[in-house]
Amino acid sequence: MIYKFKSKACADVIMLGPNGDRVLGLIGKQPGPRGIIEVSQMPAALEALQAAIAADEAVRAEMLKSAAEHADEANPDDDKEDTGASRAPVVSLRQRAWPLIDMMQRALAEQQAIVWGV
Repeated sequence: MIYKFKSKACADVIMLGPNGDRVLGLIGKQPGPRGIIEVSQMPAALEALQAAIAADEAVRAEMLKSAAEHADEANPDDDKEDTGASRAPVVSLRQRAWPLIDMMQRALAEQQAIVWGV
């Protein structure tokens, strides 16, 4: 499924199903083919997303720190710089949620709801 979020306040935001499901779940909305984020719900939704992003970034930072420590222990004399070429890029929650956060901020400023599936 693809989510197409719409608001009179700005351009549409499109998300693939799993990403849309995750973001909707984080803001307390039931993932599904249709829905609405009312203006009155947006401050709490924005706060929930910011908290989830902060938690996600803390976990990522800890994982990177742990991985670096393990790499140093495994190769203490290795002076090669890690280019990251062997690892696939990972898209963070901040990057995935930013378009919807921006949409919510604009919609809130203009007192417009956000809908999907209609």
